[in-house]
Amino acid sequence: MTAPKHALLRTAPRTLGMALASSALIGGLLVSASAQADREGWPESFTMGTASQGGTYYIYGSGWANLIADELGDMSGGGEVTGGPTQNLALVHNGDISFGMATMGPAADAMNGESPLAPGVVMDNACAMFPMYETPFSITALSSSGIESISEIPDGARIGFGPSGSTSDTYFPAILEELGIDFERRNGGWTDLGGQLQDGLLDVIAFAAGIPIPAVSQLEVQTDVNIIEFTEEEQQAAIAAFPVSEFMIPANTYETLEEDARAVSMWNFAIAGCD
Repeated sequence: MTAPKHALLRTAPRTLGMALASSALIGGLLVSASAQADREGWPESFTMGTASQGGTYYIYGSGWANLIADELGDMSGGGEVTGGPTQNLALVHNGDISFGMATMGPAADAMNGESPLAPGVVMDNACAMFPMYETPFSITALSSSGIESISEIPDGARIGFGPSGSTSDTYFPAILEELGIDFERRNGGWTDLGGQLQDGLLDVIAFAAGIPIPAVSQLEVQTDVNIIEFTEEEQQAAIAAFPVSEFMIPANTYETLEEDARAVSMWNFAIAGCD
């Protein structure tokens, strides 16, 4: 049986540290090649579309952009806060930013003219440069809530799904609906949502971000949290319905985890305009 496309790249790095090391190697190779190229007509600066502050995209994208700018020497570059993959795809497609970061699901939607930002518009001027890492889908609640499993999320729960248009906001609500969860949808940056969870304004945060997620690590320092895994049945139901694959969050990712936690994940790619 042919493996699904989202399962073909399992050997790429799963942790942020390994991903950054790989991007540094790739960036170095790109810069080495470009150093020999004619730079006539090159821009004086470039931006890398990331996502909200407090998320892995912002850390990864800003680091990658700074690396490339430092190696080139005569060009400035940096990460730009955006709404995440869906917006990055549109910005790169339109030529508003040089580079961006995206996940497979939103990229497929954009290519098929199904982006929620521009329904019917085929965004085919955004091409993958290299794979980065897998984004696990995970759920965090305060330990005081008593929520220890997805099935225990109460009807009408206030769930934070990250920035509007992000991978988490696009796919996690649909996954939870597939699993029979009824909820109120809330959006915002990860750091802000973490504060809302602590203040009792949210019941759950549904994260889709590279691990360790800075906002979760910060929550662990400040309070007791439950990092909620998928059951095997929930995992397989999500895989059957969406472009996600099996994933295990290593126990050493967070202080809270005592053993690996079952999840699903989606691949991330760095993108640039095809022309």
